[in-house]
Amino acid sequence: MTARPPSPAPSTAARRPRPRPRSGGGREPRPEPRPARPLDPGERHRLLSGGHHDPHSLLGAHPEPGGLAVRVLRPSARAVTVVADGVPDGARVKLCDEGDGLFSGVLPPGTDPGYRLLVAYGEEGEEGEDAPGAEAHDPYRFLPALGELDLHLIGEGRHEELWRALGAHPMTHQGVAGTRFTVWAPNALGVRVTGDFTYWDGTGFPMRSLGSSGVWELFVPGIGDGTLYKFQIMRPDGSHTLRADPMARRTEVPPATASVVTESHHVWRDQEWMAHRGDLPVHESPFSVYEVHLASWRPGLGYRELARQLPSYVKDLGFTHVELMPVTEHPFGGSWGYQVTGFYAPTSRMGTPDDFRHLVDALHRAGIGVIMDWVPAHFPRDDWALARFDGRPLYEPEDPSRADHPDWGTLEFDYGRAEVRNFLVANAVYWCEQFHIDGLRVDAVASMLYLDYSREEGGWTPNEHGGRENLDAVAFLQEMNATVYRRCPGVVTIAEESTAWDGVTRATHHVGPGGFGGLGFGLKWNMGWMHDSLGYAAHEPVHRRFHHHEMTFSMVYAYSENYLLPISHDEVVHGKRSLVSKMPGDWWQRRANHRAYLGFMWAHPGKQLLFMGQEFAQGAEWSEGHGPDWWLLDPSYAAEPDHRGVRLLVRDLNAVYGATPALWQRDCVPEGFSWVAGDAADDNVFAFLRFDAFGAPVLSVSNFSPVVREDYRLGVPGSPACWEEILNTDAARYGGGGVGGGADPLKSEPVASHGQGTSVRLTLPPLATVWLRPV
Repeated sequence: MTARPPSPAPSTAARRPRPRPRSGGGREPRPEPRPARPLDPGERHRLLSGGHHDPHSLLGAHPEPGGLAVRVLRPSARAVTVVADGVPDGARVKLCDEGDGLFSGVLPPGTDPGYRLLVAYGEEGEEGEDAPGAEAHDPYRFLPALGELDLHLIGEGRHEELWRALGAHPMTHQGVAGTRFTVWAPNALGVRVTGDFTYWDGTGFPMRSLGSSGVWELFVPGIGDGTLYKFQIMRPDGSHTLRADPMARRTEVPPATASVVTESHHVWRDQEWMAHRGDLPVHESPFSVYEVHLASWRPGLGYRELARQLPSYVKDLGFTHVELMPVTEHPFGGSWGYQVTGFYAPTSRMGTPDDFRHLVDALHRAGIGVIMDWVPAHFPRDDWALARFDGRPLYEPEDPSRADHPDWGTLEFDYGRAEVRNFLVANAVYWCEQFHIDGLRVDAVASMLYLDYSREEGGWTPNEHGGRENLDAVAFLQEMNATVYRRCPGVVTIAEESTAWDGVTRATHHVGPGGFGGLGFGLKWNMGWMHDSLGYAAHEPVHRRFHHHEMTFSMVYAYSENYLLPISHDEVVHGKRSLVSKMPGDWWQRRANHRAYLGFMWAHPGKQLLFMGQEFAQGAEWSEGHGPDWWLLDPSYAAEPDHRGVRLLVRDLNAVYGATPALWQRDCVPEGFSWVAGDAADDNVFAFLRFDAFGAPVLSVSNFSPVVREDYRLGVPGSPACWEEILNTDAARYGGGGVGGGADPLKSEPVASHGQGTSVRLTLPPLATVWLRPV
């Protein structure tokens, strides 16, 4: 027999056997109503099978001649009694059993429609003679808890706060506390909500379809925060599927897959951060990012434990932001969060949504911005999630050649469908508004933009103009960026876009030479710089002269977009080796190359990002199973000073960078940069100037050869002046050899060089980067 729903334990009075009424006195017998008019057999079948679009028309209270007809569906119940004001001779009326869990009766005229139910389970007499069971409100006596404006906006795909309309929401409706469940399933023949409150039997809670919107709704009284639930959907072919809520704001801990009713009780304390985060445009601000995989940064820590450690660590290193690899819920930990099933839920592996809010709050109060990776490019095929959600392609395109993602075995979104586009646009806004996220790094943008991405000839269909561009994806990205920037001042969107698509960071209303408006992102990952510079650094110094262009080519296109320079998780995993292990030479030379590379990167135009573990030259590539090798920083480890020195360099890089506007104020305009020596291939030397908004310069010189270069002359601007060294990656405290100018100012000379009337003579340390500025 199907397990019965839970009910509160009866009171002592309820458990005590009740005295029988005595002849001629005591309580009068309860009225026995006549049963309601029988249901049409077809309607009854559809209701009980879960395929009825309007269960409220059959269940609940409905006026009819001679009284108020009440019909209740409570599977496995033994008896159902109505408690209502206005019933003569007592407030309780026992309904007639119609079979299959249906109970009905016609109550006298004038009965209060705000009735309650007493539902009894078990065998007769099990709970005490004539025990009525637990009192509950009938879900089918309530009006819809979703407004017409919500439905209108959902239908148009313009509901920017979709999370307030769909999903599970604890609320008080018509004076009764409960949870409103709503789900978009336009192809479903019927939808029922089920969960731990029904012992996972959804028969008793069919939902109603709200017109042509495709939205199904049911208000369930008496349940709230922490309740587990799913939707049981009857597909068009009559079969059933059990699905997690696409709009769930909390989930069970994987591998469990149920959605969880939740409401936030977090009190934000980051008002100062939120008030000022948009004071300066991001491309004119210092922006140095530490990329973190939360689950493995300190394995075993939850969001609240991370809040006690991560902000202080990042603040000590001087990074302005953290970028969190996807925190959205995902079934397989090895995907690192990039195959999302819960787009509106932070992963429950490390705590509740409020625990995650607590972490963001703590980072903000430490002065650190929070960027999260966001994955609108695809979703996995798990049969309890989005794939063929209501029996037909819904979130994915109907054409399999468009839906199937060839690289990851996942499904792409149907960006041409208004409701799907709305689902994603609102999701971007949701994270920024509800979790105070400061930036969205959008994953795999190139796979969205091109119809032929990773597809063979003949395996894709051109767009309406015969081109390879996915016009629907372009429109979606433009809408997402425009909406986020309009609603969320100070938030930045960042594209991981690996091609030369024109106008990734151009405004959406500015049409480029290709005929497209810009995509509207704030920043773009400079994948070309990353591949070229890492390729150069991996060569032995004796061969670098033949690859000099790999380090200078980035300046040919440096101002075509607003760039961020990424050394991300993708470059230090799956056989690619860690950053220090990519470098040639012995252990000292690898660390020196590592330090010189970071110095070059921090001075190069564009913002910068560094993945965890690379700040202390971890030798092993990253693994999500154990995270960074923190033991390398243990003072008891003999080589600890080597790793501590690199970490100290990263801290000083960020400190000098943040205090030197020339290194960030004009990142995105050519006036902020000038080559001094961009052609010194035989020397493996790169020298350039950076300028702030007032023209104050900083000179960056990188020597990627393993030899000291004495009296190396470089042209510098201005009249003869003194220059001071503000950073030297070869300093002894970083583990270097201590070669360079040191604390003594360096006087420029009236000797022309590199197109300048004055010049300086430097001692260039081996495998090192030096920064200087005028005194």
